[in-house]
Amino acid sequence: MDESKDEFLGQFGADYGYPDAPRGIDEMRASDFKRLEGTVYLDHAGATLYSEPQMVDVIKDLTSNVYGNPHSQSDSSMAASDLVTAARHEVLKYFNASPRDYKCIFTSGATAALKLVGECFPWSRESCYMYTMENHNSVLGIREYALSKGATVLAVDIDEDGDLESNHGSPSLFKISTHSNQRRGEDVLSHNCQNGSLSAISGNNWNLFAFPSECNFSGQKFNLNLVKLIKEGKVAGFPSQQQGQWMVLLDAAKGCATEPPNLDLYPADFVVCSFYKIFGYPTGLGALIVKNEAAGLLNKAYFSGGTVAVSIADIDFVKKRKSVEQVLEDGTISFLSIASLRHGFKIIGMLTTSAISRHTASLATYVRKKMLDMKHRNKKKVCIIYGHQASKVADLKMSPTITFNLKREDGTWFGYREVEKLASLSGFHLRTGCFCNPGACAKYLGLSHSDLVSNFEAGHVCWDDNDVIKGKPTGSVRISFGYMSTYEDAAGFLKFLQSSFVSKPITFICFYQCSSYEILIADNQSQQVVPDVRLKTITIYPVKSCQGFSAQIWPLAIGGLKYDREWLLQGSGGEILTQKKVPELGSIRTLINLELGKLFIESPKRKDKLEISLLENLTHLTAEVDVYGQRYEVESYDDNVNTWFSEAIGRHCTFMRCSSSKNRSCSRAVKNGRLCRDTRSKLSFVNEGQLLLIAEESVSDLNSRLSSSNNGNGKQRVIVDAMRFRPNIVISGSTPYNEDNWRRLHIGDAYFTSMGGCNRCQMINLQQNSGQVIKSKEPLATLASYRREKGKILFGVLLNYEDGLDGEGEIVAERWLQVGQEVHPSTTATPEKMLGDR
Repeated sequence: MDESKDEFLGQFGADYGYPDAPRGIDEMRASDFKRLEGTVYLDHAGATLYSEPQMVDVIKDLTSNVYGNPHSQSDSSMAASDLVTAARHEVLKYFNASPRDYKCIFTSGATAALKLVGECFPWSRESCYMYTMENHNSVLGIREYALSKGATVLAVDIDEDGDLESNHGSPSLFKISTHSNQRRGEDVLSHNCQNGSLSAISGNNWNLFAFPSECNFSGQKFNLNLVKLIKEGKVAGFPSQQQGQWMVLLDAAKGCATEPPNLDLYPADFVVCSFYKIFGYPTGLGALIVKNEAAGLLNKAYFSGGTVAVSIADIDFVKKRKSVEQVLEDGTISFLSIASLRHGFKIIGMLTTSAISRHTASLATYVRKKMLDMKHRNKKKVCIIYGHQASKVADLKMSPTITFNLKREDGTWFGYREVEKLASLSGFHLRTGCFCNPGACAKYLGLSHSDLVSNFEAGHVCWDDNDVIKGKPTGSVRISFGYMSTYEDAAGFLKFLQSSFVSKPITFICFYQCSSYEILIADNQSQQVVPDVRLKTITIYPVKSCQGFSAQIWPLAIGGLKYDREWLLQGSGGEILTQKKVPELGSIRTLINLELGKLFIESPKRKDKLEISLLENLTHLTAEVDVYGQRYEVESYDDNVNTWFSEAIGRHCTFMRCSSSKNRSCSRAVKNGRLCRDTRSKLSFVNEGQLLLIAEESVSDLNSRLSSSNNGNGKQRVIVDAMRFRPNIVISGSTPYNEDNWRRLHIGDAYFTSMGGCNRCQMINLQQNSGQVIKSKEPLATLASYRREKGKILFGVLLNYEDGLDGEGEIVAERWLQVGQEVHPSTTATPEKMLGDR
């Protein structure tokens, strides 16, 4: 056992690993979660994992018994009904809710339960819907029902003095701070909510207060004593009981996995949960636990199968059932999923929720403290953690969730998408963004209303890659521990942070044999004279994401290499098909014969070879498509061609050819004198630059690093060649990564502008082997360790061909590239030449 684990167990050994359970954490993890070998799963706040024995029990149950639709009296229906009844009691028991006081309504999840409350609550113009800023969008969405009925909506912050353990519900320790009122209709403000404060409310209306037991953004736990205090109106800034009836909605979706609210002590009117958050399976099933008195207030207009005692089809006559569950559960409930609940609860019962809470809190507390101790070489902090005031919360009362952002040593932010991509490469599963909690996100990240609006206007929406805008993070990174998480998961994550984001003292290591020659710099510092740098290979990829072919000599066109990425495949839903989505594309071979004017295409799944004429006019089949934000006019082909490709890749698709694209134009210079990527050029179906250049020496250096990283670890040695990166041109005779500094180069009589480094993705980790696609973490993981810049992993450079057009836009004479030609790079460039005025 290493010293770090000894230190951890010395502090948390009494709480970590279920010492009182039949099996310890290591045995449970090894036998019940074999699929996690080599993987660290840290998104239990999003969805925890089901165990393998749990699923064995579910399958055995469903294959050994016959369960019918419970809306009947047959034996199979009665068997299902009995299971549903037992499951309702199991859910109420989990929340320590007496069946005399509460009912369990099954829904499709916590969101559906919240929607049900919002839809059926007795809103009026006198009502007020109040919720804490730290709430999920599904809770915020209830306000649409309230506002549509003329009610007032109010977001609040709750300030609490003291900690969760010592505060047993003293009203003086809580204070509500209100935000601006929200109201629709003729009156901007309700008479019962004016100037940010609440005045008298008539005694007959119903109001609703909503808060989470645990914030899904930060993991901040709310004091559940609020339930009674709010119902009694005893919180500063809150109306008293005689000013109207207040009901409390508790969102327990996040908190119930490790600390389900005790409804005997904290009698909320409505509590919602999703079961996959507790034990992983089933998904698509949740519950509304509702107090009997509150259930009587819910008025559901819609009726469906199972909710009515009698209805007449051609007149307005319907009588609903008296059972609360039957009235509120539309149609046939998911009875097979409900039958599976007992197998999940069996695991929780064996471990106990208190032990799960202590186990996960011990891991989170340990990791949180280690993260706060991380510092760059200049002593600046690396990790900014949100939501917890360690001085106010005892270690084992901490949430199992840690939400954070990372800073570089210069004080700028690592974007959360950069963290997520690197984590994925290293086998870590975590979550990034705002987690559907806009209030908490804005609060902790310091985003004002104007920031949020301007970010949206700049194109930022949920789940996109815009992780830092105007120097501010737009979201964060979240890790969360579950009942099967281990110390090794925690330690592995800390090691990942340390190696990937913490700056280290500068050391100089040469992974390649340095060249014996010197680089001679011309007097004007513009021309690099590098002995015998030559063009080694030329590769054309006619069909996007399919195999290319090599040529000794090839013509250039205004879009780069002639016919390169001029065709693509579009899926049945309009999506562009690539190897990342359809690995089978990598087995399709292509070849162009210029003399015959034909494109030949072969597939191991088709005996016949497809022949496409390069000169055939298909303008009567033109259309427009969007490819990564660029609009193209395309020509499509007949059904015979589309059928060939559909059979070759095993899915329906359409074969298309680029007939024209909008010329991108931009003459502004950016950093280091390099032109922006949208310099005046015609693009075929390439993502950015027209050509990709790879240097053999850079590949050799990468292989040296791959070999070094694999030495002694028992892993098979990974060797890559230049073609793994799908380059158009490969050069030899330079030094590793010298191409990064080139701004312009000419090969033969053709001139090219460098558009900067090529941002690599996981596609370079895919390798075709005997018709099978093999996916690994390399070489991208190694590249990420030393070729990362502002969130991008760069390898190779993108080029645009300058000589396609003269200064007046006229097409100039066709030029050719030929293997063996000398390559003449320069580190600076004359802007006029870069714009292609030759």
